[in-house]
Amino acid sequence: MSAVLQFTPEVGQSGITLTAEAPGQTQVLTPAAQAFLRDLHLCFEARRQALLQARVARQAEFDAGASPDFRADTAAIRAADWKVAPIPTALQDRRVEITGPVDPKMVINALNSGANVYMADFEDSTSPTWANLIEGQRALRKAVAGTLDWMAPDGSKHYTLKPEAERAVLCVRPRGWHLDEKHVLVDVDGDRQRISASLFDAGLFAFHNAATLAAKERGPYLYLPKLQSMEEAALWEDALAHIEATLGLTHGQIKVTVLIETLPAGFEMDEILHALRARIVGLNCGRWDYIFSYIKTFRAHHDKVLPERSQVSMTQSFLRAYSELLIRTCHRRGAHAMGGMAAQIPISGDPEANEAAMSRVRADKLREVSAGHDGTWVAHPALIPLAREIFDAHMPEAHQQHVRREDVQVTLEALIKPPLGTITRAGFENNVEVCVRYLAAWLDGSGCVPIHWLMEDAATAEIARTQLWQWLHYGDDGREPLYLDDDTAVDFGLLERALIGLPGKLQDRLRLPGSSRINEAIGMLDRLTHADTLAEFLTLPAYERLD
Repeated sequence: MSAVLQFTPEVGQSGITLTAEAPGQTQVLTPAAQAFLRDLHLCFEARRQALLQARVARQAEFDAGASPDFRADTAAIRAADWKVAPIPTALQDRRVEITGPVDPKMVINALNSGANVYMADFEDSTSPTWANLIEGQRALRKAVAGTLDWMAPDGSKHYTLKPEAERAVLCVRPRGWHLDEKHVLVDVDGDRQRISASLFDAGLFAFHNAATLAAKERGPYLYLPKLQSMEEAALWEDALAHIEATLGLTHGQIKVTVLIETLPAGFEMDEILHALRARIVGLNCGRWDYIFSYIKTFRAHHDKVLPERSQVSMTQSFLRAYSELLIRTCHRRGAHAMGGMAAQIPISGDPEANEAAMSRVRADKLREVSAGHDGTWVAHPALIPLAREIFDAHMPEAHQQHVRREDVQVTLEALIKPPLGTITRAGFENNVEVCVRYLAAWLDGSGCVPIHWLMEDAATAEIARTQLWQWLHYGDDGREPLYLDDDTAVDFGLLERALIGLPGKLQDRLRLPGSSRINEAIGMLDRLTHADTLAEFLTLPAYERLD
């Protein structure tokens, strides 16, 4: 990872202040690019802030006992007969997609991987240091031009792109509406305001690559994360339409897939498709974030406490209902219904354990294709042949939008009913370890971290953190605490013992990503779990500690 250079910030002629510097920055943030970003900020920042305040107000209603539900004011949209715009040829067949961060080596390997689509991720699998963001934008620009290469530091390997016809289709995931980009300040009547991280990531990528991608009939294509309402989707629609008009693109040229990864959005799938109907091509089951959102939404509901993460699988009724509703909704509207992530990575040196892990992946992908999904996600290139074999055997066409799933009739109760299960000591301690190790790596600049043969990103760390908070605060109002399956009380003493023992447990892993920041991460998790109010996102306070 390149170091961020120190320099004195100044307001540029474009009205932008850059508070840090990284190698290659001037090639990415040209005066014209800065002016473009400032225009986006001036046009859309007020609406973004209003929508973030609406999230706060809505969560207050949930904390007071309300539940997400299908909206009465949008019933006509759900009842009407309409479809989204036609899907472009490059996105007709998306049976296997790989995701990962945006460093040059990853970009090359993912585009060369044999997957149909590569989601280049500025969000949950990238630690948004300034150097990482600039390096990622540079890498994607070179990838689009076909000139990206990478040499191993010791000179032992040289990575280059395959011919374009053999590469995966590129989709880019910007960060969510809730995140700022602190290194880019926009001068507004003397007030220096942080730009939206969403507009920075998506806007800068489009500014440099839209014309080239449009000429190749390859986009630009985006994945949109963390939406909670149709109004947030409408903000994306207006921002992307503005980008198209500014860059001279045809309206609807930029295509999007939306991740349904928040519980409130699960009740607004039709509405989100409708708000983006000129450009949306599909919805995706962002299941790890969806579980995180379920916990966060119901943080004050004692009857909605989930068991440990390993027991919350897609076969649980509330997750199966969400997945099937997504398939039914998408196929009714002419959009793809994308399945979720297989986070497993191959287990070296233990064939039996590896086969057990791969069997779980096969079962998950078979469930998805049998239910009617049009494609799936994997986190590791070694899983691509496995996922492709299953989808090829059960989906001979490019997609299966003909599988209408009209048998699916999902109710409010089905979408929110929590599964039964337990909390084991191993499950509790695993949440502590995953959260600390991931946070330490993230603070050190790595956003995609292998832990116990799973590729963990911010979403899985968020499940761990929010579960710990909810379990530990269950008895805040004087009620009995929760108990592990061995009858040990889930209290802050249990957390303290787990945190104290963690550095010793990790002594043999001192070369792991973020090992130098383990104690800092332990302190952060301790403060976050003791807080009276559950923090909205782990990455908000952690971001302030990044370069």
